Amino acid sequence: MKLKVGVGYDVHKLQEGISFWLGGIEVDSKYGAVGHSDADVLIHAIIDSLLGASNLRDIGFQYPDSKQEFKGIDSKILLKDTLSKIKAKGYKIENIDSIICLQSPKIGSYIPLMQEKLAEVLEIDIEDITIKATTTEQLGFVGRQEGVSAHSVCLLSKEQLSVS
Repeated sequence: MKLKVGVGYDVHKLQEGISFWLGGIEVDSKYGAVGHSDADVLIHAIIDSLLGASNLRDIGFQYPDSKQEFKGIDSKILLKDTLSKIKAKGYKIENIDSIICLQSPKIGSYIPLMQEKLAEVLEIDIEDITIKATTTEQLGFVGRQEGVSAHSVCLLSKEQLSVS
């Protein structure tokens, strides 16, 4: 069996008065993330980790913001497409571990809903997707509530054909 690790990272600016999508669900907040798609920073980081582990480059290559077809798109659609791409290469998701960096609002109560939604989209057990949240103790762009970031690590496996 071949194992591959991928790392993903994403950042989006926060702006008052727009919807805030995070981990495939809408979070109640006066600020939302700005982006070409729905700006779901967690899903984008997960996509990047999956694409990296399967040697499919990155989210900007696969789903460029220069293409109108991705304007305002639900990031769960991109995640489902990414799953199809990695499956086509013979990979299976073993687990995903991620961190959301956000000063406010507190999102701990949303994490089980995010895990449920992402496990459903990715066709994995809810136990195989970990989501953690942290603040930056009011430091940097996250601490000043100018933006949100997310990190993701994934482990993929692929059955190897035995050579006799």
